[in-house]
Amino acid sequence: MTANGEATRQSELQGEPGFALSPWYSSIWKRTFDVVAAVSLLILLCVPMMLIALAVKLTSPGPVFFRQRRPGRGGREFIIFKFRSMIDNRRREGRVVTRAADPRVTRFGGFMRKWKLDELPQLFNVLRAEMSFVGPRPLPTRLWQHPSVQEWAVRVLSVRPGITSQATVNFRNEEELLAHLSFEDVEEVYRRSIMPLKMAMELEYLCNASFTSDMRIIFKTVLRVFHRHQPVNDLRISECLPVDRANSVKVEPQPSTPKKEYVPGVDG
Repeated sequence: MTANGEATRQSELQGEPGFALSPWYSSIWKRTFDVVAAVSLLILLCVPMMLIALAVKLTSPGPVFFRQRRPGRGGREFIIFKFRSMIDNRRREGRVVTRAADPRVTRFGGFMRKWKLDELPQLFNVLRAEMSFVGPRPLPTRLWQHPSVQEWAVRVLSVRPGITSQATVNFRNEEELLAHLSFEDVEEVYRRSIMPLKMAMELEYLCNASFTSDMRIIFKTVLRVFHRHQPVNDLRISECLPVDRANSVKVEPQPSTPKKEYVPGVDG
C-alpha cells in the first residue's frame, strides 16, 4: 500500500460510524517510543535471549525461531518471530489456537510460554516497523478468513499489530480457559466466543490510545506475567464460553451476512 493509499484508508476508517482512530497510534512519538524501547531491551536482554536460544536448540530438534506469516497493517502479511515452543512440524499445517496441555508444546516451550519468553524476538519485528509495543495482537491468517470477522478485519488491520494489548492482559490465562474443550473444537470456539470479545477490546483501545494508556497496558502485562491469579475479567470471560460436559462442543452453523472480505497481502 502506498503512502497515499494508507492516508486514504485511514480517512475512510475515520468516517465509519463508531470508529475514530486515536491520533496517538499513528504519531511519530509512538514510533519513537517503540524504537527506543526495542533497542534498549535488546541490549539489556541480549545475553538472556542467547541462553534461551541455546536452550531451545538443546531441548528439542528443529530451528530456534518460529516464523509465521500473519496479517499486519493494511492487510499486508509479515513474518512474526518467536522462540519455538512446539515440536518442529513445519511440513504440516496444524491448529492455530492452543489450549492447556497441548501435546505439541515442548517441556522448555511450556516454561517459555508461562513467562512469555517466547515473545521476546518480536522486538525485532518492532525495529522493522512491522509491529508496535502496544496494539492489536497479530492473529494467524486463517482466523481472519471467515466471513463473520471481515468487518473487524477492516478496522483492526488498519494499524500495526502489537506485542501486547488490553485483550492480551484480559486473556492472560486464555489457554487455561480453553482447557476443558476438545482439541477439535478449540479453534471454532475461539473464533465464535473469544475473538468477538478480543476485537471489542482492541477497537476500544484504538479509539482511546495514548501514551498513558500504552504505559498502563505495558505495566499490566508485566504484572500479570508474575501474578497469575484469576481476576474478575477471567471469570466474566469464562461465562461466555460453552460448557463442555462431555469433552466435546457441538457448534451450530452460524448464518452470516456478506462482509467486505479481507484478502491476505492485498490492500483494501
